[in-house]
Amino acid sequence: MRTMLYSKIHQARVTDVNLYYEGSITIARDIMEAADLLPYERVEVLNINSGARLRTYVIEGKAGSGEICINGPAARKAVKDDLVIILAYRSVPDEEARMLTPKLVYLNSSDNTIVRIGLLKEER
Repeated sequence: MRTMLYSKIHQARVTDVNLYYEGSITIARDIMEAADLLPYERVEVLNINSGARLRTYVIEGKAGSGEICINGPAARKAVKDDLVIILAYRSVPDEEARMLTPKLVYLNSSDNTIVRIGLLKEER
C-alpha cells in the first residue's frame, strides 16, 4: 500500500477563523464536491503565508459561499485572508498508485471561485 495525494485545493483564501468552534475546517460544498471531499474527511492544510501545516477534518459549508474557515485550536495557525493549500490522501495498492491521477482544484484567490479542475501546471 502507498499513501498518495488524491485531492488538492490550491490557493484557497481563508475567509474566517473561529477559535472557539469545536475544530475542523469549513469548506463551501461546491469546492468540496469539486475536490471529491466528504464531510469529516481528514485533510492537511498548508498555510502559504506562514508555512504552518495542520491536520484536521472537513465540515461542509454553504455552496457558492466561497467559505474556507479554520476552526478550533487550528485557528491559531491562520488569519483571515491567508492563502492555503488543502490536501487529502488515500492509501491504495501499489498498482493503483501508479495510475492514480489526483483531483486538483484551482481557486481564484480573491473570492474562492473555482477557476479550473485539472492537472498540475507542469503536466499541462
